[in-house]
Amino acid sequence: MTQKRLILSSPLLEIMTSRLCQQLIESHQDFSDSVVMGLQPRGIFFAERIVKELSQRMGQIIPLGYLDATFYRDDFRRREAPLVPSKTQVPFLLENKNVILIDDVVATGRMVRAALDAMTAFGRPQRVELLVLIDRRYNRDLPIEPDYVGMRVNTLDTQRVQVEWSEQGFDADRIWLVD
Repeated sequence: MTQKRLILSSPLLEIMTSRLCQQLIESHQDFSDSVVMGLQPRGIFFAERIVKELSQRMGQIIPLGYLDATFYRDDFRRREAPLVPSKTQVPFLLENKNVILIDDVVATGRMVRAALDAMTAFGRPQRVELLVLIDRRYNRDLPIEPDYVGMRVNTLDTQRVQVEWSEQGFDADRIWLVD
């Protein structure tokens, strides 16, 4: 039987989002050479929220793209069922830009590695930073560490973090720890 434990919901999620935006403003100041990339599929919802708040605070449009790394995954050809890619939308070159890569959850680090490979099709960034809502500690397969973290969660290999966004049709934003 699957058990779910609520680990995060509103209004704490909004407070966390505001804190992360403040950290980005401190690091990037005027965002003149910075862009945001949401990692498909679920990282785009968090990226849109971050960009919306940053744009309101800064009084300017922050460039936002959506990156799909399906074909760059190291398990792409190892699955029984084929993976279905999401749409990549990168309306800018990444050449010499500071890229803020945003995902909802980082666990093994393999998806982030795939995203780094996928980004090279759009140019060579000056710098890449990783912002995540949830950092699943103790699950890394690769030496990937986020620069900005909403919340760190200690998990077992048998557990997963499930993020429910209202943009996906859920009645509220909730983050669950699922056994």
